[in-house]
Amino acid sequence: MQVALEGLVEDLRHRLAGQSVTDTLELIADHFPDKVAFSTSFGLEDQILTHLIFSHNLPIRVFTLDTGRNFQETYSTWNKTLLRYQKPIEVYAPQRESIEQLVQQKGPNSFYESIEARKECCHIRKVEPLGRALAGQRVWLTGIRAEQSPNRQNMHAVEWDAGHQLIKVHPLFDWTWDEAWEYVREHSIPFNPLHQQGFVSIGCAPCTRAIKPGEDFRAGRWWWEEQAAKECGLHSTAAHEGRDPVVEKLLA
Repeated sequence: MQVALEGLVEDLRHRLAGQSVTDTLELIADHFPDKVAFSTSFGLEDQILTHLIFSHNLPIRVFTLDTGRNFQETYSTWNKTLLRYQKPIEVYAPQRESIEQLVQQKGPNSFYESIEARKECCHIRKVEPLGRALAGQRVWLTGIRAEQSPNRQNMHAVEWDAGHQLIKVHPLFDWTWDEAWEYVREHSIPFNPLHQQGFVSIGCAPCTRAIKPGEDFRAGRWWWEEQAAKECGLHSTAAHEGRDPVVEKLLA
């Protein structure tokens, strides 16, 4: 079984090599009819793929995860996208019982207390809804680019996702940040205004900040954690020793 899956991934890598993003999307949609899903968080890369999917009327499901903690700018971009393309975007939210239990027992900002607590929040708000969104699919399309972080440079444009048991394809994998901006401007694609304020990777509002010149693309995510801990995923206390960095700033 594993050999067959590896062969399928290698074959797909070969088929997609040198193809344009549009051709890649069309080939995937034709090869896996009604079994392809694209997840958008309304970032710059995702807006490009959404534009291509909707503009070419490709039979690809587009969905988003509404964590309940998104920036208002993200919701505005979402609404502009609906108005522009007049196409549906499926919504997956956290389970109500899980959110209520988490906030009641640990408060609204427990994710600042440790890496383990942060991952617990991410699991409830992102991981579990994503599992429901991808159920029954064969291919998951993402806006990942190799340039986004050192870890992603070791990835492939086509991968096997053992966790979700499907093929993961990153059509913009070799694009640069400048190329993405050029495409967005050329086609007048709606984009999140936070990108113009130093935000390159946009997640939940309490967990995302703008990056400084020279910082890694992912430095703005879970910004209170040590970089080493953030990259390797160790379940240890973050550098701020469990204090809420937002409250500390206000008190100071």
